[in-house]
Amino acid sequence: MIPSKPRLSLLRIVEMNIGFFGLQFSFGLQQANMGPIYGFLGAEEATMPLLWLAGPVTGLIVQPIVGAMSDRTSTRYGRRTPYFLIGAVICSICLFLMPYSSALWMAASLLWILDAGNNITMEPYRAYVADRLSPGQRSTGFLTQSAFTGLAQTLSYLAPTLLTAFVAKDVLDENGIPVIVRIAFVIGAILSISTIVWSVWRVPELPMTTDEKELLREKPLTLKATMAEIVDAIREMPKPMKQLAVAMLCQWYAMFAYWQYVTFAVGRAIYDTSDPSSAAFRDATLTAQQAGALYNFIAFLGALALIPIVARLGARLVHATCLTASGIAMLLLPGVDTTGGLFFLMLGIGIGWAGMMGNTYVMLADSIPPERNGIYMGIFNLFIVIPMLIQTLTMPLIYNSILRGDPRNVLMLGGCLMIMGAFATLFVDAGHRTPREQTRSTG
Repeated sequence: MIPSKPRLSLLRIVEMNIGFFGLQFSFGLQQANMGPIYGFLGAEEATMPLLWLAGPVTGLIVQPIVGAMSDRTSTRYGRRTPYFLIGAVICSICLFLMPYSSALWMAASLLWILDAGNNITMEPYRAYVADRLSPGQRSTGFLTQSAFTGLAQTLSYLAPTLLTAFVAKDVLDENGIPVIVRIAFVIGAILSISTIVWSVWRVPELPMTTDEKELLREKPLTLKATMAEIVDAIREMPKPMKQLAVAMLCQWYAMFAYWQYVTFAVGRAIYDTSDPSSAAFRDATLTAQQAGALYNFIAFLGALALIPIVARLGARLVHATCLTASGIAMLLLPGVDTTGGLFFLMLGIGIGWAGMMGNTYVMLADSIPPERNGIYMGIFNLFIVIPMLIQTLTMPLIYNSILRGDPRNVLMLGGCLMIMGAFATLFVDAGHRTPREQTRSTG
């Protein structure tokens, strides 16, 4: 029998997720700035996705391994905490160095290392939340995490705009990257490590039970044992987790394409430019970042609003609705020609993003055995990075031939995929109105 876990106050649930704020501030800086940074350094639109390979490839390799290792780790600080701290240090260093990139190869290389650090932190953090909370509090935990994602990315997207109050937007470093971008990355470097330290200090991991320690002694922390555990876990993957794969493929292909091309789409739709070296493109970059800040702020508020709604209706139905809203917004976005119209559509993007960062993990936590939280959170990341990898490899093939070399058509493709993902979500046997205890059931 699984011992009951102590209920945490809302304040403690908030504190345990503050580290996610720093982690997602880092992700937000990437989403908002890597496309423009690559443009400033001379990248071409059609091959742009290849420069984003770092995220999906490092996630594909790092997260399952780190997730499995964290299940097998036992230290005085806990099972997951060492991974948080190592990953946060790596992230901070790379964030500090990124805006000093002097060439495409340097920026791309730093992104690889930065994404490795983010991935070392990410899934152990998800597992930590599942470890720490009772079934009845899981939706609150993951949706609070989603709220911090929205808040962090709101501020990371908005940071360059806010910094124009102190530094002109056209002041550039020697590499052509605006100074406001460099300052934003330095802020991100500081937040990455400081917030993680706060969370693990204020809400430490629960001590392992005698049964858990005994089980851990039977699982040596070796590469061979870890890889064998990953293969075994994939073979015994719970059926609801398998069912989530189709929805995840659709929504993450769409969202990754959105991040890569939204700035270029805004440049064409509102500013009538496709030249990354022009002042109009810098205006488009700031507008896209402001829109990104808005959708993330909506995601922040939306995630909080979804807590009682998910408790009443279940995560599955709510998530399908969220994806539909996002899909409609993406389909309409290429037709806007004013910033007001763009900002209005961020309502749909924000609702979808809130669902993606919270509801899917509520559904996952319903269906996986607790002693495998780490490895299944890591494997579940494959459902995110494989769609990203597919998008990265296929977009250069279809960008000119099928999508006519127009980033606005990329967003329309994303909208169709979001709606397909909503339909696929309805067939997932998880995220019901009554949360399940985590079991060993497989399918």
